[in-house]
Amino acid sequence: MKVTDAEIVISAVSKKQYPNEGVPEIALAGRSNVGKSSFINKLINRKSLARTSSKPGKTQTLNFYKINGSFYFVDVPGYGYAMVSKKEREKWGKMMEEYFQTRETLKAVLLITDVRHEPTRDDVQMYDFLKYYELPVIVIATKLDKVPKNKRAQHIKRTKQTLQIDSNDVVIPFSSETGEGKDEAWALIRSFLK
Repeated sequence: MKVTDAEIVISAVSKKQYPNEGVPEIALAGRSNVGKSSFINKLINRKSLARTSSKPGKTQTLNFYKINGSFYFVDVPGYGYAMVSKKEREKWGKMMEEYFQTRETLKAVLLITDVRHEPTRDDVQMYDFLKYYELPVIVIATKLDKVPKNKRAQHIKRTKQTLQIDSNDVVIPFSSETGEGKDEAWALIRSFLK
C-alpha cells in the first residue's frame, strides 16, 4: 500500500476521546520495547510518525494514527514492563480492555512479538484475551534480521506453538531494518479494511 498521508490524530485515554467518524481500525499490541513504533514507521515509510524510544513503557495512551484518510492504526500501551507502578499498569489494562471490548470499528489486532525469543506469558495472555473477544489476530514476529536464516523456521514454529495459534490467524516474520514481511503485512491488513 502506498501511504501518502499519515498523521497522529489523538492520544486518547477513554472512550469519549476516540475518533468517531466510523472508519476501520487496526490495533497494535505488544510488550513494551518490542518494536511497535518501528513497525508502524517502516510500514508507512516514515522515520518518526510513531515515536520510538529506548525507554520501555513510553506509550501510555491509545494513539490513533490516521492513514491515507481512510483507516486508523491504533497503538495501545505496551505491557509487561516492570518499572511502571502496579496502579499505572492497572489503569492501562482498563483502558485497553475498554477499547478491545467496545470498539465496533476495530477490524483486527496486530500482536507484535520478538521472533528472537519465545513469546512471554504476557504475550500468551494478550493473545488469549484477544481470542476471547473473538478478534482476528495477525502476529508480527519482529527483529527477523537478528535471527540467522537457518534458524528462522524454528523460531517461527516456536512462536506459533507457544501462542497456540488459531488456524485462522497468521504469523508474519518481519524486519523493520530490511522491510522483510512488509508486503505480506500490508496484504493482510488490506484484507481487513474491505
